[in-house]
Amino acid sequence: MPVQPTKADFKAKMHDVPHKPGVYLMRDRFHRVIYVGKARNLRKRVGQYFTPSRAMRADLKTRALLDAIWDFEWHLVGSEPEALLLEGRLIKEFRPRYNISFRDDKRFLLVKVDMREEWPRFRLTRMKNDESAKYFGPFAHAGALRQTLAFMRKKFGVLTFGRGNPSERELKSSTYQVPMKLADTTMEQYRERVDRACEFLAGQSKELLEALEQEMKKAAAALDFEKAAELRNMLDDLRKTTKPMARYTRDMRHRLGVTSTVDPVADLAALGDALGLGGPPRRMECFDISNISTTHIVASMVCFVDGRPANYLYRRFRIKTVEGQDDFASMGEVVRRRYTRVLHEAAVGASRAPSSKAESEEHIDYAPQFSQEKLRDAVARVGDEPETPGVPRLPSLIIVDGGKGQLSAACRELQRLRLEEVPIIGLAKEFEEIYRPGRPQPLQLPHDSGALQLLQRIRDEAHRFANGYHQLLMKRRIAESILDDCPGVSQHRKQLLLQKFGSVARLRRATAEQIAGTEGIGRKLAEQVVQFLAERS
Repeated sequence: MPVQPTKADFKAKMHDVPHKPGVYLMRDRFHRVIYVGKARNLRKRVGQYFTPSRAMRADLKTRALLDAIWDFEWHLVGSEPEALLLEGRLIKEFRPRYNISFRDDKRFLLVKVDMREEWPRFRLTRMKNDESAKYFGPFAHAGALRQTLAFMRKKFGVLTFGRGNPSERELKSSTYQVPMKLADTTMEQYRERVDRACEFLAGQSKELLEALEQEMKKAAAALDFEKAAELRNMLDDLRKTTKPMARYTRDMRHRLGVTSTVDPVADLAALGDALGLGGPPRRMECFDISNISTTHIVASMVCFVDGRPANYLYRRFRIKTVEGQDDFASMGEVVRRRYTRVLHEAAVGASRAPSSKAESEEHIDYAPQFSQEKLRDAVARVGDEPETPGVPRLPSLIIVDGGKGQLSAACRELQRLRLEEVPIIGLAKEFEEIYRPGRPQPLQLPHDSGALQLLQRIRDEAHRFANGYHQLLMKRRIAESILDDCPGVSQHRKQLLLQKFGSVARLRRATAEQIAGTEGIGRKLAEQVVQFLAERS
C-alpha cells in the first residue's frame, strides 16, 4: 500500500523561518501549491496561520484553507517590492485555488524604449512584446515610477508617453530644455540624452541622487522647508525606482524547486567557502544584546553544532560593568566573560564550574591563572577535539549581532585572552552585511544563499533568546513590585524574603510559619504577608 502523507510539524518548522521579507507557499496533502502569500516578516506572518485563535475567527474559506495545509515553504527576497513581484509571478505560475488576486492577466509596469524610432520615447507597458526594444523593470511602485519619468523629462530632456516625432508643443517646451530646447537639438544629441536616461533607469544613479540629497539639505538649512520636502519626496520615488531588484523568470518551478527545506550540511560548506575558513564551521556561537531599557540589560549566546541549534549550550548574561545603553561595551563584556570561562574550564577542569543556577545564568568571571604554555595547550585542545557534551570547547566561528563597533569590541577582548586566531564576524541587520576583522569593506552574500540564511537563523535565534530572558526579568520585576505595597514590608525585608524564597510565586505557596522563619520577619508580619498575597492573587 502507498505511504500516506503526514502533516509537517508546523511548530518545529517555524523555528527555521526568519524575520525577513519574502513569499511563502502553502501545500496540500498531494504537495500541490494551494496558496501563495507575501510578507514583510515571514516568521510573524506564517506563524499566524497556525495559532488556534486564527481558526476560531476565520470565515469558511479561510478555515477550509487552514484545514487543507499540510506543509509550507518560504523564499527570501531583498525587499518588500521584490516580495510583491515574486508573489505575483508565483501566483501566475502555480495558479493556487485559494488565491484570488493576480489571477487575471494584470502585470507589473515596465518602461519601454524603442531605439529604432527617430526620437525614442520612454513609455509604460505591462508586456514584453518587442524583442528589439529595451525594457526596464518590472516596477512594483507605480506612483513612484510615474514621478521618476516626470523627473527624467526635466533632468535629461527625454520624451515620455505619446508616439512618433515630437510635436510643435514639445519642441518649444521648456520642460525639455537640457540645456537647449528640442527644437535646437539634433537627433544624435537627443539619443545621447536617451542613453544617459537609460543608464539612470538601469541603476547608475548614485552621483545624481547624492547631488539631490545635498540640494535638499541646503534647502532645509536655508529654512526653505517646502522645497526640501519636495526634494525629499522626489528622492524617495527615485530610490524606489532605481534600487536594484531581483528579476524573476517565468519558470519559477525550475528556479525554486519543489521544496525549501533547510540543508545544514550544504549551508555550512557554503559559509566556510564564503568566509575562507578552510572548512565548514561545525560549532558556531552567536552573541546578541537586548537593551530595551536601561534596566535589566541582558545578552544571549546561542550555539549551533553542525548547522543546527544545540539548546543545551545556550547561555544568558546580565550586563554588570556597563552603565546605560552601550551595545559596544556590553558586547565586549559578554565575550570576555564567555571565553574567560571556557579557558578556565579547559585549563583547570570543569569540576570547579559554578554550582548554583544563579551562577550558571550570570556567568561569573573566572580569571585564567595559568601560564602562557598551559593557555596555548588549552586553546589547542578545546579548539581541535571532537564535539563532546560537557567538554569545554572554543567555537569554529564567533558571530556578533552588529557591525564594526560590536565586532571591534569583541576582537579587543579576544586579543586580551590571546584568542585572536578564533574566526569572528559581525552581522549587521539592516543590509545583512558581514564585517570581518581587518577588512574595511563588508561582505554581502546573495539573499537566497544558504550561507547567509544560516547566519540569519543563528542571529535570529540569539535575538529570540535574549529577548526571552529580558522579558523574564521584567516579569520577575513586576511580580516583585507587588511586595512594595504590602504594609510592614520594607525594601530590606523584601530583599530578605526574595533571597529566601526566590520569587513571589514561591512566596505565595509558603505558609505563615515558613515566612516567619525568615530573618527579621515576625509571626504577625508573616500572617499579613500571606493575607496580602492571597488578596492580590
